[in-house]
Amino acid sequence: MVIDIPAHFIEDLRSFDWSTIRETVQDYAPVLTALRDTWDRETLTEIADGHLFVRDATMNEAIAKNLGTDGSITGITLTSHANGTLDIVCTTAKKYKRIELSGTIEEMVHDGEKSYAVYRVRKKKVPNHGLVSWIFARVSLSMVERMVGHLDVSDRVPVDVHGNTVRVDFHEVLAASRLGQTEFRGHRLIDMIEIEGAQVRDGGIMFDTKLNVPDDVKDALRNILKDKVQTGTPEGGTE
Repeated sequence: MVIDIPAHFIEDLRSFDWSTIRETVQDYAPVLTALRDTWDRETLTEIADGHLFVRDATMNEAIAKNLGTDGSITGITLTSHANGTLDIVCTTAKKYKRIELSGTIEEMVHDGEKSYAVYRVRKKKVPNHGLVSWIFARVSLSMVERMVGHLDVSDRVPVDVHGNTVRVDFHEVLAASRLGQTEFRGHRLIDMIEIEGAQVRDGGIMFDTKLNVPDDVKDALRNILKDKVQTGTPEGGTE
């Protein structure tokens, strides 16, 4: 189901004049603020169209913000290639100065009930599974931040490493996010976004996405937008 809310909806949210809207609409302020702060028009349009491209620079910036303060890891850099290979370079102040990983994304799924990523490492020079888990947890969350907004990275993100296969379960992190904690008409915002897969492309990751917006939510959002237009129209003016 592709959302059919007007394309200018997000732009209108950014210019929302909260002082002019009716009390019934003000009850939705947390939802509207979450939507406004999470998506710009380009991102929402791409998600609704079914394909969202997230560039390496965007993911690397998100990773840099979530490295932590212990100082043991000084940097993680992703490089995506046209042949489907994802290179990860981790620099550390500890014994292993430079860790290089290269592999592919086998699965990337988020559908409300489950959220996980599976990677297959083709070449690895890693000291232990604990560090691999730490790296891939942050890599995975950096990939989805553009879709779900800022995430609170936790060392407790479940990661399973079996041979050269790494599975990251970030369901609980998304549930604790702003979209995961914000409901609209009884529906969590995080459940309205789906990820059906991801392909490594030159310079970034292309996600297969879907917006599943219940009819009652779409109707309510349209009414809010209508209320905004009506209450923002000067007396004697026309729409």
